[in-house]
Amino acid sequence: MHNQKMKLANKKIRFVTNLSIAGNIVLSAVKVGVGLFAGSMALVNDGIHSLSDMTTDIAVLLGIHFGSKQPDESHPYGHGRIETFAAGFIGIVLAGIGAVMIYRAAVAIAAGKYRILGFIVLFVALISIIVKELLYIITRRVAVKTHSSALYANAWHHRSDALSSIAVVIGFVSLRLGFKYGDQMAAVGVGLMVVLVGVRIMGDCLRELTEAAVDADTIERIKQIINTEPSVHQWHKLRSRTVGREVFLDLHILVDPGLNVAGAHEIAESLESALHEQITRPVNITVHIEPDVPALRK
Repeated sequence: MHNQKMKLANKKIRFVTNLSIAGNIVLSAVKVGVGLFAGSMALVNDGIHSLSDMTTDIAVLLGIHFGSKQPDESHPYGHGRIETFAAGFIGIVLAGIGAVMIYRAAVAIAAGKYRILGFIVLFVALISIIVKELLYIITRRVAVKTHSSALYANAWHHRSDALSSIAVVIGFVSLRLGFKYGDQMAAVGVGLMVVLVGVRIMGDCLRELTEAAVDADTIERIKQIINTEPSVHQWHKLRSRTVGREVFLDLHILVDPGLNVAGAHEIAESLESALHEQITRPVNITVHIEPDVPALRK
């Protein structure tokens, strides 16, 4: 069941990421071309951002490919951390792109450069908003279902691209209303949003790398499953962590002290099966069995 979950999740992730690559190729070509023709720095930045989306799409595919490899002697807990590093890479790319956008816009403002933009810039930006927001919704939905941090980071890359296109629209309107640096100020706003998203993603990756516990909702669900097992009299020392998309758990359960080894083992197997079936993400469980005697009760 563990492998089936991983294979199905990988199939969904690859499909939505390949869809994203196709969308980014078209959008980046259109936005950069129109931006250069119309003299819109914000739209050119927006197109470069779309092109960088394709780079992070590739990072997701590589992370899924290598992160899904089976455990081996040198990696007994699997290779899931590769997906975490892929998400961190996307966060770094986002922060770097945002910083470059801010720098270029600031230089243009300092030099007093500006141009009146045509309505084609507005048209392209609106198309970009629609396409990237749809990609965000689809990608985020798959990321949540598959618990893929790399795909979730990539979804936010799509959302930041949609936000940057909104900033282009704001810049266009500002120019039409007489504020000559509206395009550049919009580019600064885009950069700030992209940097913040990148920092947030990197923070999430660091949290996982520092062995933080699984999210509170998943922990609560795990506790409910354990409490429904009638043969488990009591339990304690539940610990959790994540490795990529997988949840690693270990806990102690108290069972009837009169059971033989085979009977106690069946209880542990039953609990593990229940967790595998009822938790949506892949689970690796280690159960320590103890006799239900007063000295061991908590």
